[in-house]
Amino acid sequence: MSVADETSATAPPTLQTPQTPPTPPREPLRSTPARKDSLMAYIMLAPVLVLLAVFVLWPAIQAVYLSFFDWSFYTSSQFVAWKNYANVLGDDRFWQAILRGLEFVLMTVPVSLVLSFLIASLAVSVSQKVSTLLKISIYIPSVISGVIASITFVMIYDYSGGILNALINIVGLPNQAWLGDPRWALGAIALPAVWLGLGISTLIMIAALLDVPQSFYEAAELEGASWWQRTRYITLPQIKNVLLFLLVTGFVGSIQQYELPLVMTAGGPQHATELPNLFIFNHFRQDTYVGYSIAAALLLFVVLGSISSIIFRIVNSEKLVD
Repeated sequence: MSVADETSATAPPTLQTPQTPPTPPREPLRSTPARKDSLMAYIMLAPVLVLLAVFVLWPAIQAVYLSFFDWSFYTSSQFVAWKNYANVLGDDRFWQAILRGLEFVLMTVPVSLVLSFLIASLAVSVSQKVSTLLKISIYIPSVISGVIASITFVMIYDYSGGILNALINIVGLPNQAWLGDPRWALGAIALPAVWLGLGISTLIMIAALLDVPQSFYEAAELEGASWWQRTRYITLPQIKNVLLFLLVTGFVGSIQQYELPLVMTAGGPQHATELPNLFIFNHFRQDTYVGYSIAAALLLFVVLGSISSIIFRIVNSEKLVD
């Protein structure tokens, strides 16, 4: 054996470095369907968000800013810090208007909810033709202008020639100054308020009742449940969310009622029908400095938000689980 052969036989084998496979070219990112849907959603929401920012958010910010000034159309503004809020909080007429608004809510919202539920229960239990006629009849007041309704009820409440006084004369009662007596004025305004809002609340209630599964009622009837038991244990729990919605919207709408007291009584007699919005409007019309009116409106917003949150806490809004 030669020296070259011995050397090649005793030499350690040469380690070969493994070759790294080439990196495949990266494909361009493709937009997933979820991204396309999100982009389309933002595009569709953009006009609404712009309008919301221009006509709601920015005016609200400006209102908060101006509430700290003695601001007027005729003189230069003067920063007064919390003076406007202190004046509103110390004004007895403001708190009386708030309490009067709450009293007006108690006159209108419970009555509206009960009547809506009763009429809706009747509408879903009669034939289709009768139900359609009932829906149309109950919805007609909702399309009537509040001003026209106010004038109509002023004529009904007229002291000498009104229909209402003519009816009570039949049973031997004397004429009443329905809009001129502080005892009756607020209730006289509550009646057209209920009449005007009954149509929409009834249609919403009908939709809620139709959404309740009929199998629940069939099972309850087999067990011998009465109408009141079916209503208490099936209907009311199933439409709880709708009742909460009507309760909150009815509360906000009633306490902010403006047209009826303005046209029918202008807040009188003796401020007996001066609800919060009418109080703010009257003060705005009489005072050249609008800082007070803006502060009163913002405080009313705080009051409404606080009471609405209390309603949400008291009334459980979770849907009944089968």
